[in-house]
Amino acid sequence: MNLLIFRSLWTNGFDLDAALADCRTGAFDGVEGPAGDAEFARKLRDAGVPFIAEITTGGGYVPDRGASLQDHLNSFTCKLEASVGCEPLLVTVLGGSDAWPLQKSVEFFGRALEIAQAFDVALSFETHRSRPTFNPWVTRDLLDQLPDLQLTCDFSHWCCVTERLVMDDDPELLTKIAKRTWHIHGRVGYDQGPQVPHPGAPEYRKPLEAHERWWDAIWTVQEESGAAVSTLTPEFGPDGYLHTLPFGGQAVADLDEINHWMALRQRERFARRIVPCSISL
Repeated sequence: MNLLIFRSLWTNGFDLDAALADCRTGAFDGVEGPAGDAEFARKLRDAGVPFIAEITTGGGYVPDRGASLQDHLNSFTCKLEASVGCEPLLVTVLGGSDAWPLQKSVEFFGRALEIAQAFDVALSFETHRSRPTFNPWVTRDLLDQLPDLQLTCDFSHWCCVTERLVMDDDPELLTKIAKRTWHIHGRVGYDQGPQVPHPGAPEYRKPLEAHERWWDAIWTVQEESGAAVSTLTPEFGPDGYLHTLPFGGQAVADLDEINHWMALRQRERFARRIVPCSISL
């Protein structure tokens, strides 16, 4: 099984040219982000790198409170059409709203999966705050009712929401989540936030190693299922995630350095556990 590591456009100011340059150095294998225009698609094709399309529904990264279920489905369909034009390896979705009751979320995910079938694309939904997958137990209930639902797993959100390294509490639930995970967002959260200031800092060694144990659980399941490829996107980002000093707002670390650090670390860790295989994900 091979690991493909993607450069998130959200983490670099949505600069496709810079992301493609990172791929040419070998630091990253592909690009993840919202689909762009025809020029965006052409640059991806010319670069010959895999693309993971990112979709948000009902607004931006945080959904509009007044957006209806149909509003979410409409934006999903529109953005999915644009994403398909970029020939994505996978489409990862921040969809729905955390304010919905369970059955409304089940309806949304079920209808979104039906829509995706017509486009013949692989689709997974991110475990994200402000979305129905904002904690592991609601996500478990969604998986129980939706056998075709697959995840983009970002455990950092769950650590923030539950105020602990939550997946250490329930190995059985971790295995259940791992079996339904197609893609990993490699950010490290901790009990009071979704992003540690720097994952290499010794004071954050415990959450780093916890997240790596959980990613290992996903890789183990994928290896055992015969997957040829696993995908991971280092996703340390701006927008309040990156810690800053009071008053002046100076960043406490360099995002570009952090994401390169994480990419290199996970590539080296993964290389020590490769199981060759020829079956597609």
